[in-house]
Amino acid sequence: MFIYVVKMGDSLFSIATKFQVTMDSIRITNGLKTDSLVPGQDLLIPTNMYTVQPGDSLYSISQMSFISVETLRLINGLHSDTLAVGTMLYLPPRTKYDALNLSYILPSTPTKNKNMIQSAAPINTFFGVFEYHILADGSLSSLDDRQLIRVARENKVAPLAVITNLTSTGFNADLANQVLSSPQAKARLIKNIYNLIKNKNYAGVNIDFEMLLEGQRDLYTSFLHSLREKLKPEGYYTSVAIPAKMNDKLPYLKAYDYGGIAAAVDLVVIMAYDFHEATSLPGPISPIKEVRQTIEYALKHMKASKIILGVQRYGYDWKMHDNTVIDAHAVSVSMAIETAMKHQVPIQYSKEDQQPFFQYRDDAGQKHIVWFEDSRARAQKLKLVTDYHLKGIGEWQLGFKFAQSYLLVNEFLKTHKVL
Repeated sequence: MFIYVVKMGDSLFSIATKFQVTMDSIRITNGLKTDSLVPGQDLLIPTNMYTVQPGDSLYSISQMSFISVETLRLINGLHSDTLAVGTMLYLPPRTKYDALNLSYILPSTPTKNKNMIQSAAPINTFFGVFEYHILADGSLSSLDDRQLIRVARENKVAPLAVITNLTSTGFNADLANQVLSSPQAKARLIKNIYNLIKNKNYAGVNIDFEMLLEGQRDLYTSFLHSLREKLKPEGYYTSVAIPAKMNDKLPYLKAYDYGGIAAAVDLVVIMAYDFHEATSLPGPISPIKEVRQTIEYALKHMKASKIILGVQRYGYDWKMHDNTVIDAHAVSVSMAIETAMKHQVPIQYSKEDQQPFFQYRDDAGQKHIVWFEDSRARAQKLKLVTDYHLKGIGEWQLGFKFAQSYLLVNEFLKTHKVL
């Protein structure tokens, strides 16, 4: 398998002919709803043979297939880097890296739950079921999740209950403070989480308290320690989702003590995305330099064997007036590509950020800027997991369609199961 970037004049037929695969195999692999393509669109080509094209080099083929030049040269018996157009090269399977993988899922209809779970189960160890939110007295909201839990377990994926400090207005630091600073409310919350996991047959918990304040740093870490002490004797997992940071300078990130949190839990999902988001100016969602710096900062405070690298299955579409954002909303990877197709605009790719982007004008003539994730960008993240020997990846969230993601994870990682 390798990644091909559509060029001007390409068609699905010409690409299939060029690499001697069927059009249907490209459609299925990439989740294509139409045969229309746009320049810059990336396609996974499902074959282990590569036909050398004009302008190719061993280096460029190495970049497309994520196989080293040395391996390509050795496995194909090449004694020179000079390649003749039309030469067939064998692309050997990658050595897969053992990993624990987690994907977040929002309960939906029974049919949608079943379909999402069955599609994603082979590449996941855990599903984070989103979400239960805390109340001021330490109690929890309700969630219709029993069918989802049952189907997850039937498909050998361990469900984790996601607990948040979400309210109707967003993540709420005051609510978290009210619960964590009260010994009675904190004890009640821990007891309620334990009872939830036990009664609903969860495998553990994923705590996602966001927008916490610096003064809550020790309260939060202490809560995680106490929670794990309650859950660990019965074999339940305690995990946490925390924001990405590259240092400890920004006040709004000081609440998250990477070292203390890692010591308190079994797994840490670092949400290495939203470096640009709906309330910011347009830009890359998860630029590779910042993601790498986040990993390197984390490794100073915790073991690689605890780190789950959080990755996104979406992008943002910013509506612009001059240089001002009028509106912005999240779009799935599939939706972003369909938008580029609809407006027939080329997709560009930032090599510096390892992220795709494009611009278009809507029917009213309004300018839009879209940044998102694609298979090239995802492959770079998976490479970071293997290069830094991290525990695995965590995807937000399965409701955002990204057909190529499943195949890429399977290409790079061997998913370890705990059920």
